[in-house]
Amino acid sequence: MDGLRIERFGRLLRPRRVASASGTGERIENETGQRRDRASERAQEVVAVEPRLLARARTGDLDAFVQLIGLHDRPLRALAYRLLGDPHQMDDALQEAYLKAFRSLRGFEGRSAFGSWMHRIVYNVCMDQLRQRSSRNGRVSLGVAEELPDPMPDPAEVAAQRVDLAAALAALPPKLRAAVLMVDAEGMDYQAVADVLGVPVGTVRSRLSQARRLLRQALSEDKSGRES
Repeated sequence: MDGLRIERFGRLLRPRRVASASGTGERIENETGQRRDRASERAQEVVAVEPRLLARARTGDLDAFVQLIGLHDRPLRALAYRLLGDPHQMDDALQEAYLKAFRSLRGFEGRSAFGSWMHRIVYNVCMDQLRQRSSRNGRVSLGVAEELPDPMPDPAEVAAQRVDLAAALAALPPKLRAAVLMVDAEGMDYQAVADVLGVPVGTVRSRLSQARRLLRQALSEDKSGRES
């Protein structure tokens, strides 16, 4: 049965363009409202079909579960990729998380939104992988994020800024990176992020503030270094 599940989940794990976390730092705060608007639109679409699919999936309907995961796959994929920094490890983490979710679905009590529940499972699987990687290597290799869109007209400057932002994101501790990605890149509200991370809302605010400060500092230093 697990072999069948893995094969079916493979539909969701085909190579795709990972959602960008553009706008971090000063720019990301300006774009947060727009991202939240888009997240609200996606949420309205999910509301229309999720309850029916969830009811079917809880009876063991694998097709319904695959469709249900498909509603949330893009942000889950983006979170896993940004935390792990490697597409193959992302796929491994998502496969493990989706299998865990399917096996645990009967125990889902609906105290939080299904999407928040899935984010928490994916987050925990990724953190486990990072801990295992750290214990094997003696350090956490955070990888390099994919290129980020930027409206700057100078191609050389665009490339430099993308590398700077990718490096700044990758250098953040995973817990801070997760907070800034879910709030600023995915437009999730603080309470939903708190549910995912299993921490109080105040802790989310603190981590977000610290992450933004570190990103501003890193991006400012990189810009000064290029201009000197």
